[in-house]
Amino acid sequence: MVADLTSPEVGALRATAPVLVVPVGATEQHGPHLPLSTDTDLAGALCAGVAARCPRVLVAPAIAYGASGEHAGFPGTLSIGQAALELLIVELCRSATDTFERIVLVNGHGGNIEALRRAVTSLRGESRDIRLFLPRHDSDAHAGRAETALQLHLTPGRVRLERAEPGDTRRLAEILPLLRAGGVAAVSANGVLGDPSGATAAEGAELLERLVSQLYEQIRQWWPEPVERIRL
Repeated sequence: MVADLTSPEVGALRATAPVLVVPVGATEQHGPHLPLSTDTDLAGALCAGVAARCPRVLVAPAIAYGASGEHAGFPGTLSIGQAALELLIVELCRSATDTFERIVLVNGHGGNIEALRRAVTSLRGESRDIRLFLPRHDSDAHAGRAETALQLHLTPGRVRLERAEPGDTRRLAEILPLLRAGGVAAVSANGVLGDPSGATAAEGAELLERLVSQLYEQIRQWWPEPVERIRL
């Protein structure tokens, strides 16, 4: 973690052209069984996993607030909205590129994507080498089996598995117009989009490994010279 280092220690790393990975999450409802930090936890775990594989990668402190307006009405959701998130990312990366030549934003929340893409476009227009990583998996959309399994692997003591229950199990593409019009509450009373039933820590560990591998391979494609000789 870059936050664990002193300023001179970080300065000494400039010669090795490190990549800074920034976990971008959210603080929002995840049904009756998962903690509000679930998206931030996943983004942080992805960054920690790739840093363990790549000595040239450093992890920034996580951004724990995102654009979570679609979860309005559920207690505990703390959203800063798209405009504020976009500005935060732009200013943060402008500052970070004083030290780090390459930055990867690792997103853990789907509601952040539009703001992050706009921020990256602006920053790359300023000739800053910023990339955005979006994890890909085929499971349900929110607080369902995938996120429950991941959280069971990461912090099992924070999962209220006895409270886990299905929400709206339709495909995201099918309910997207309703989500855009009325938020998650319009389709799911408990805030779950999917079915967490059957999720296990072992399944979460396997999924996390796949997602870390996605991130690792993406970094290698973006910048082969700094990382191509790194052994897994």
